[in-house]
Amino acid sequence: QVNLVESGGGLVQPGGSLRLSCAASGSFFEITAMGWFRQPPGKQRELVARLTTPGNTDYADSVKGRFTISGDNAKNTIYLQMDSLQPEDTAVYYCNVRFRISPYGTLLNEWGQGTLVTVSS
Repeated sequence: QVNLVESGGGLVQPGGSLRLSCAASGSFFEITAMGWFRQPPGKQRELVARLTTPGNTDYADSVKGRFTISGDNAKNTIYLQMDSLQPEDTAVYYCNVRFRISPYGTLLNEWGQGTLVTVSS
């Protein structure tokens, strides 16, 4: 029903920046939220940042002031600008979308395949 394509991960030195993008496509009635989660090595998946309609944002405390989430509604795409990256930001980053396939349908979730972000000197 929804396909997510992520891009932008890679290796960066501490203090550097990366920009992730996630584009949603497929058959759905509406998207109610899109966001990024991450899973550090050996740890559980956690919320990084999320956009919810009508335009609210949520950030994990650990990334406030360093990461910025934005979206392009026309393209069903979100971006995560990550600045001042630190080794503890190393993780697989997953895009998540919450959506309905009909006006009164159940809210559904879909995950991207994940993109690795490594912060190391």
